Amino acid sequence: MKKSHGPALKKPAIELAQCPECFGKALIKGLFYELSCERCNASGWVAAATGEALALDDLVTQLSMRLQAATRQIEQLKKVRVTGPEALYQEGNRLGAGGTNYTGD
Repeated sequence: MKKSHGPALKKPAIELAQCPECFGKALIKGLFYELSCERCNASGWVAAATGEALALDDLVTQLSMRLQAATRQIEQLKKVRVTGPEALYQEGNRLGAGGTNYTGD
């Protein structure tokens, strides 16, 4: 079912690519000093589909979405996954008294 009017319910994720002019560094080497890249509004990112710079409010939202996704991925990678016999002792199986871990020892 498509909406016919009103604002979007969710902000769509826009695919971003590194700026081809500054190569994602947000700065361009000038003759004597570095200049802000005007093609990407000194962010280093452009829309992948069009190659144009995003508006600053859209850019902040898209970068925040990417940062949150990267943070979630880092947290998942930090979780230690135990395998083998040690796994029986690390995760609770709720088979003991009062729903505690029972290992059979």
